[in-house]
Amino acid sequence: MITKKIRVYGIVQGVGFRPTVSRHAAAAGITGSVCNKGPYVEIFAQGEEKCVKDFLERLEKQPPKRAAILKINTEDVKEEEYRKFNDFQIIESEKTKGEIFVSPDIAICEECKKEMYDPKDRRYLHPFINCTCCGPRLTILDALPYDRERTSMKEFPMCPDCASEYEDPATRRYDAQPVCCNDCGPEVYLTGREERGRAAIIATRKMIHDGGIVAIKGIGGFHLCCDATNEEAVQRLRTLKNRPVKPFAVMARDVEAVKQECLVNEVQEEILDGHQKPILLLEKRKKSADSTGLCKSVAPGNPKVGIMLPYAPVQMLLFRYDDGIQMPDYLVMTSGNASGAPICRDDKEAVEELSQLCDLILSHDRKIRIRADDSVMDFYKGEPYMIRRSRGYAPLPMMVTMPWKGQVLAAGGELKNTFCIGVDGRFYLSPYVGDLEDLRTVKALQETIHRFETLLEVEPEVAACDLHPKYNSTVVAEELGLPVVKIQHHYAHILSCMAENDRKEQVIGVAFDGTGYGTDGTIWGGELLLADYHGFERMGSIEPFLQIGGDISAKEGWRIAVSLIYQQTQDKEQTMEIVKKINLCSEPECKVLLAMADRKMNAVLSTSAGRLFDAVSAILGIRTKSTFEGEASMALEFAAEAYEKEIWEIDEPADGESGPDEEKKEPEDRLIMKTGSLIKYLTEKKTEGIQAEKLAYIFHQKLADLIICGCRKIRKKTKCNCVALSGGVFQNRLLLRMVEEGLEKEHFTVLRHHLIPTNDGGIALGQAAYAMQYIQEGK
Repeated sequence: MITKKIRVYGIVQGVGFRPTVSRHAAAAGITGSVCNKGPYVEIFAQGEEKCVKDFLERLEKQPPKRAAILKINTEDVKEEEYRKFNDFQIIESEKTKGEIFVSPDIAICEECKKEMYDPKDRRYLHPFINCTCCGPRLTILDALPYDRERTSMKEFPMCPDCASEYEDPATRRYDAQPVCCNDCGPEVYLTGREERGRAAIIATRKMIHDGGIVAIKGIGGFHLCCDATNEEAVQRLRTLKNRPVKPFAVMARDVEAVKQECLVNEVQEEILDGHQKPILLLEKRKKSADSTGLCKSVAPGNPKVGIMLPYAPVQMLLFRYDDGIQMPDYLVMTSGNASGAPICRDDKEAVEELSQLCDLILSHDRKIRIRADDSVMDFYKGEPYMIRRSRGYAPLPMMVTMPWKGQVLAAGGELKNTFCIGVDGRFYLSPYVGDLEDLRTVKALQETIHRFETLLEVEPEVAACDLHPKYNSTVVAEELGLPVVKIQHHYAHILSCMAENDRKEQVIGVAFDGTGYGTDGTIWGGELLLADYHGFERMGSIEPFLQIGGDISAKEGWRIAVSLIYQQTQDKEQTMEIVKKINLCSEPECKVLLAMADRKMNAVLSTSAGRLFDAVSAILGIRTKSTFEGEASMALEFAAEAYEKEIWEIDEPADGESGPDEEKKEPEDRLIMKTGSLIKYLTEKKTEGIQAEKLAYIFHQKLADLIICGCRKIRKKTKCNCVALSGGVFQNRLLLRMVEEGLEKEHFTVLRHHLIPTNDGGIALGQAAYAMQYIQEGK
């Protein structure tokens, strides 16, 4: 007879871990106990040596479906220290300090789906069906350990039947904290109307069927929903949301429906129908003009569509119910929020913000503790490439092997905000919060930071934030009452990429994005940095230009285009002539802009790669203005990709002016990638009538060449052979591929993002990593 004490670390709460351990113990013929300690599950296993060995094998090889075991520590208990166990028991959760892992919310499982549609099952058509393998987790959690009394389900006492299942090791709901049924669980209802339960769901389905718009409360917040096959309904939603062309997310009935509209490979299908169910950016199928399916207004002018499958029971009931209403296979399912505000999570917010945008509000009375917007995932070279990391993924920690000790909080960026809490080598990125230009989002950030600190039981030693003095994220960090560490925006991007790839040594960082406050007070955004966790040196950038017009210049690429053309010609008349030829803007607009340039009015020096993309899009006549962030740049990428599909070889620029080896040295000895010459070349070719798609492709190719050559020169100077690619511009998969493959041909080691967004949604990880190194050095 032997006794072993086993500690299992990882996602072991809210995934049916203790019931599974109990079943394995019975199968292996051992006695003992299992207890949820918060940071880990502690097991005492007693029995014959072969039985305990069998139990350990089962534990390692057959964990619950949704568990993620990070490590198992096993130690022998001396004979004089252990007591005799008569059976195997799940004992009450105990609180202890240590590594904490919180489970994200989990999509409905196949078993629950079958039960929900079985007329003989007592949970038939139950909108809140769940079990140990699925259901809400993070969004209902008040504190750890994960037990019902510490969730928003504490308001719903179990009926005798549910309690019986909860206590019976033989059932799928043994120890399932959110367990409930039609008799004892939460209830759906229409706000401001009498319909509840079944009547509310039927009224919702009818409204969608008839072309209406409904706000629907899900797991992490509200969605705005309408028939995605109804052009009139989608256009109405666009008008109400003031969203002319930005793509809407779509929810499809099932995998087969997705395949009708999109090209889906095996990897994508596995994620699409897995337990996380993010929005996947999938390539649209080419269809005949008279074919039915998704209407054009869902994602106009976009070769891809963001699509997901139902992950909450109530969403499945929208597609299939026993009321005879024929529902479409596709529903628009876009975040339920006023422009700039965080996703609504309760009735008060929904009524205030969404009433004017919809015809009905379908809500429920299970409180959402933490907002969780849908995750968005692209694919690059057959692998997931995260755009927004939220529901289903947050707050799983990013683990690094640096020997760090301490606790830090990073407030993140101003746009696409997420924050990050670092504890030793574990970094917990929050779900997506939103853009902090809106004070409602700032309030949501403050509230979610406080809740995370409680959940993870941390007391940060320092707060990290962006260098920009006027960012709301900076203000939030400064108001926490902690020592504040400020990190330059693009440096944080590179550290984020290093941390995700667990890179300890120095890298050449290529940080390309829209805007970041530079250490010299100018706008940065097309940077080559030499960086490690101790600090960075700005080694190079794209050619600086005047960004004229303040915030409006980020939306109107023609302004940057005029500025760049004027910078090349140094002549007003010549600039006006070129602008007229390529129909960039009106003559009065051009005159005003040139006058502002001469006087440096509302103008700042910039190396923003994002604005460079906007300008090229305008010069080539693809998009002169953007109605949402990145619109012009995306259209430029799509044009280049369309050309690449047509033809694989392009002519080299005849005069070589945009050649890759044309960097020049500025007085401060910074390497300058000569993007100005590239602008000059593209403008000339556009006036000659060369195809815009071809020039879009040349732009990508030559910009990639400039980046690669810049890295080569920095390697020669520093002997650093590893390059990290980060920043929102690298959401552009064409540029990413050209740069990555070009660098690999030059025998560089290349780091890029995978499951942490390359955009500002991942920047908090880099801030937190720097702050952690900062406290190690006792600065």
